[in-house]
Amino acid sequence: MASGEGRRRHHDLVPLAALLKREMKSERMEKPTVRIGQAAQSKKGEDYFLIKTDCQRVPGNSSTAFSVFAIFDGHNGNAAAVFTRENLLNHVLCALPRGLGRDEWLQALPRALVAGFVKTDKEFQSRGETSGTTATFVIVDRWTVTVASVGDSRCILDTQGGAVTTLTVDHRLEENIEERQRVTASGGEVGRLSIVGGAEIGPLRCWPGGLCLSRSIGDMDVGEFIVPIPYVKQVKLSKAGGRLIIASDGIWDAVSSEMAAKSCRGLPAELAAMQVVKEALRTRGLKDDTTCIVVDIIPPDNELPSTPPPKKRNRLRDLFTFRKRSRDAAGKLSKKLSAINIVEELFEEGSAMLAERLGNDENTGQSTSGLFVCAVCQVDLAPSEGISVHAGSIFSTSSKPWQGPFLCSDCRNKKDAMEGKRPSGVKVS
Repeated sequence: MASGEGRRRHHDLVPLAALLKREMKSERMEKPTVRIGQAAQSKKGEDYFLIKTDCQRVPGNSSTAFSVFAIFDGHNGNAAAVFTRENLLNHVLCALPRGLGRDEWLQALPRALVAGFVKTDKEFQSRGETSGTTATFVIVDRWTVTVASVGDSRCILDTQGGAVTTLTVDHRLEENIEERQRVTASGGEVGRLSIVGGAEIGPLRCWPGGLCLSRSIGDMDVGEFIVPIPYVKQVKLSKAGGRLIIASDGIWDAVSSEMAAKSCRGLPAELAAMQVVKEALRTRGLKDDTTCIVVDIIPPDNELPSTPPPKKRNRLRDLFTFRKRSRDAAGKLSKKLSAINIVEELFEEGSAMLAERLGNDENTGQSTSGLFVCAVCQVDLAPSEGISVHAGSIFSTSSKPWQGPFLCSDCRNKKDAMEGKRPSGVKVS
């Protein structure tokens, strides 16, 4: 019996090479076409963008390719925007564990994005420059779109049928009550600009510094309660694809998300980006740097997505679009959602608490050298040097100070400052 069962199992085996070939063929059949357009009009020269379509999860393996698109809207100079454009992607990739399959890699992305944003901010502030920048950072891996953002540059998704969804959150103090509460609880003051006679004018700002945003990279002169921890959203498109519009506030101060999407439907990506900029200038004029990236994610058998606006909204789709799904049950559900052109939400988190965003490591991660690693800056730590991100945190779901992830002393100090546990800029010995 045992030998017969063993023979049956042997006959069921498929050579590894055949499995890999089958998987690569399936990937090629399912992989969408990505087309890109970009347009801009400069007023201050502080908008910068990144388009990189040749990234690979496994170097040298074209089947692991993914693309990155980003906009950085600088203020108080362009130094922070330039630095972030040059360093953020590398910091995010360095925070991802090696040897992950695609699904595991996508699941690890939200945490790596948080670490990459915080490390970029920490390194830029160490230069002593007072510039700051928004950052809207988009990773497209086949049908999965992951967006991380701080500030008020925005990314929207326009899908077939005319449903427009915002994949970012505007971190403007004027509009975001939760962020106002967080800033004041951390030691900042929120108010409008006062002029002679005591009258208050303009949008709500954070003092000192007068910044209108609650999250950014840089801005060391404002206070650590202006945090670089991004809002992150990850979605999976249906096989019908969709269009991403990523733009600085020079666009969004002039047109709504729906107006931007509607203005360029039916146009190829390059013309679409130009049309969105043109519409913003027509509506408001050139009052700010105005930058737009359009990314079309197109089914492999279609040259261009067909996106005619509907005469009637599909209430069933509106009800289920972006409903949270358990990753454990995502397989069969994803196929059903894709078949009826529904965008599936895989992940969403906007907490400004680093301990919540980095999570728990049951098996405390180690580097290849056997040392512990700082979850933010990726430096090696001796076991006696690492400080758990949860140690002493009232926001933590874990009361185990020996449980990872771990931080170096510099990153722990930054975490405490962001949470208002010590004055900004004070080094704790």
